Amino acid sequence: MSEISVTVVCALPLAATEIALRLPEGATIADALEHGRVRGALPHADLGRCPVGIFGRRARRTAVLADGDRVEIYRPLQADPKQARSRRAAHKKR
Repeated sequence: MSEISVTVVCALPLAATEIALRLPEGATIADALEHGRVRGALPHADLGRCPVGIFGRRARRTAVLADGDRVEIYRPLQADPKQARSRRAAHKKR
């Protein structure tokens, strides 16, 4: 069975973690997140609940990876973007 190369990236407030993996062809995002190197590098991340994507586009954990894909682990938003924009607009009107 052939292998693919993927990168798993998680941006934290102070630094980004990037982990290069070799996985069997047909591997999914869930397979990449369960890899021991990812678990070891991100021990406090709730990988089962964090939103994920491939190259900036949200994806399901069942999505099959292709060679060269970058799996991204997203952090929860600190504020709702719509509410933040409304607050900024209201502040400018004052």
